[in-house]
Amino acid sequence: MQLIHTADWHLGQTFHGQERHAEHRAFLTWLLDTLVARRADALLVAGDIFDVVNPSLRAQELLYDFIVSAHERLPRLDIVLIAGNHDSGNRIELPAPLMRRLRTHALGRVSWLDDGRLDAERLLVPLTDEAGETRAWCLALPFLRPAEVTGAALAHHDAEGEPGDTAPGVPTANEPAANDYVAGITRVHRQLIAAAEARREPGQALVAMSHAHLHGAAVSEASERPIVIGGEESISAALFPPTIAYVALGHLHRAQQVGEPRIRYSGSPLPLDFSEVAYPHQVVAVTLDGEALAGTEAIPVPRPVAMHRIGPAPLEAVLAALEALEDDPTLDRERQPWLEVRVELDAPIPDLRARVEAALKDKALRLLRLERRLPKGEDDAPPARVDLETLGPRKLFERTWEERWKEPPGDDVLADFDRLRQEVLDADDSETSAREAYP
Repeated sequence: MQLIHTADWHLGQTFHGQERHAEHRAFLTWLLDTLVARRADALLVAGDIFDVVNPSLRAQELLYDFIVSAHERLPRLDIVLIAGNHDSGNRIELPAPLMRRLRTHALGRVSWLDDGRLDAERLLVPLTDEAGETRAWCLALPFLRPAEVTGAALAHHDAEGEPGDTAPGVPTANEPAANDYVAGITRVHRQLIAAAEARREPGQALVAMSHAHLHGAAVSEASERPIVIGGEESISAALFPPTIAYVALGHLHRAQQVGEPRIRYSGSPLPLDFSEVAYPHQVVAVTLDGEALAGTEAIPVPRPVAMHRIGPAPLEAVLAALEALEDDPTLDRERQPWLEVRVELDAPIPDLRARVEAALKDKALRLLRLERRLPKGEDDAPPARVDLETLGPRKLFERTWEERWKEPPGDDVLADFDRLRQEVLDADDSETSAREAYP
């Protein structure tokens, strides 16, 4: 049977203040066509379906329209969704009873039985072939928040707590864990794997899906939100024994395998930051043969909107690169490329943005970010404490400018500051007068 593994859609993401609905819609259209062309048996979405816990109506509409369309075109397709750290587990599960009628299983949280054991049964999803026969089981484990797996939850011993049963590098019940959160994640994974091994029948494969950070996996430069401050939430790939044919991971945006081909992050289907422009964005086609993994194939995702990253470089080099950028004036606004410009400065240039925008005049490009890279001062000591009340705005501005540029601001710069400050004061006075006139 064939599965398609994807993750980190981040539907509803606002990209430097701009919506990306057109890009996400184009990806979902391509994904559905790919599922049909490949005659896939199941689609696994390993978390971070939405970008925020309270997604917009348009973002939710994208997801549910996709699920309905997938069921219409592939009535036997099984879809399994898990919540990631960006998602609300309760929101993901809210329409679960309705989605099950569309062969879609949404798992947003874990729950516990009265005796303290994991309720593993609700996390085991059968995956069927075209004939309706169960060929594999998906161990669908949503993102585990610390409150779910530490404290009272951690105090219960799991059924696999006998010495010698633990995978290498995984703490046992008799070994104190360095981090209670990691120990809790470990225990949940082990209980779920044990339940799946007991549940499956000969010839049925086990496929684990988890939203987590594994040791040794490469993170993105700027766009990934740490699950726990300090990165102490990372877990060992040794949690997944050889009985697991494939491990479908989400959370890290860079597509990669961790240690061996059967353990993979699919990565995000679209760049979520300019730092991800050069990543391979893909979904993974997974072929199972009985209980074993027969092969994997990375399927590149077409980029519906191009991204350009200029610099860092001196201003003249940046302006030349912008002039040389090709564009397509026939593109609709929502399909015009995104642009980030990074300029290395030796001294302040007050009209920097105006000069960059002039170089882009009449080009079908959307400038989202202009970064000024300033020279580093020789003295890296923190500035002395100052009394802001006695210093005043103008003096504070002068000191800040001098600390940054190693020279006092010129008269023209101070004149601009005074003008802007007066505009702010005038605006405040207007608002106060309006409130007094219309209480």
